[in-house]
Amino acid sequence: MLPFVKLQGAGNDYIAIDGRNKNYDWNQLSIDMSKPAFGVGSDGIVVVFDSDVADTRMRIYNPDGSEAEISGNGIRLFTKFVVDQGIVSPKDGILKIETGDGVKTVYPSITENKVVSSKVEMGIPNFISSKIPISVPGINDDDKPKFQMEILGHKLDITCLSVGNPHAVCIMDQNVDDFPLVEVGTLVEKHEYFPNRINFEIVNIISRDKIRARIFERGAGETLSSGTGSPASASASRYNGFVDDHVEVVLDGEI
Repeated sequence: MLPFVKLQGAGNDYIAIDGRNKNYDWNQLSIDMSKPAFGVGSDGIVVVFDSDVADTRMRIYNPDGSEAEISGNGIRLFTKFVVDQGIVSPKDGILKIETGDGVKTVYPSITENKVVSSKVEMGIPNFISSKIPISVPGINDDDKPKFQMEILGHKLDITCLSVGNPHAVCIMDQNVDDFPLVEVGTLVEKHEYFPNRINFEIVNIISRDKIRARIFERGAGETLSSGTGSPASASASRYNGFVDDHVEVVLDGEI
């Protein structure tokens, strides 16, 4: 028997497992457990391992079995799991977590020995093509990638960036709630321009300090929220001059 805990943050739900001293095919397990009808149902699994460079190590697997570098909501839920279960304890209010995108610093708020919220240092957005990565004709490795794609008759003005994992953000005039995100996102995610596949966000600008976004996650499909999709959407909006430095992102799951 494999114990687990299901957690959700802003509508992103993950299954948390202590993987230390356990030998499982984690890729296949994520496929099996993430299916709503036949498994537990989730946006993936987060698995605990020991780390030589941090307090603990997180590996995250998508519902299709692929492994992701990082998840903003996933690392918050992972933090709650490892602290609440007594696997690790913060040191001076700080938890260092090894991820596929390096070591991340998390600041959990704890009440009665339980994590009630967390802040995560996600790092600085990277707009350099080779760092995302992308492979688009006419765009060099050191270029900042903005280009147009046409998918199913929709012309998409794309800005790509990495926030620890790759994102393609499309800022549009069309109401994002009327856009066929699943149909288009499925093709964008696996497009030849993106060698590691990509997360896809569509964005409406509401004001200089507020945007509306919908998110199609690589390996998961459309999700209610994303802890990397939100900063990617805000960063792309700021990069293109549509918003100021502080931005509220309205998602299907939560602000």
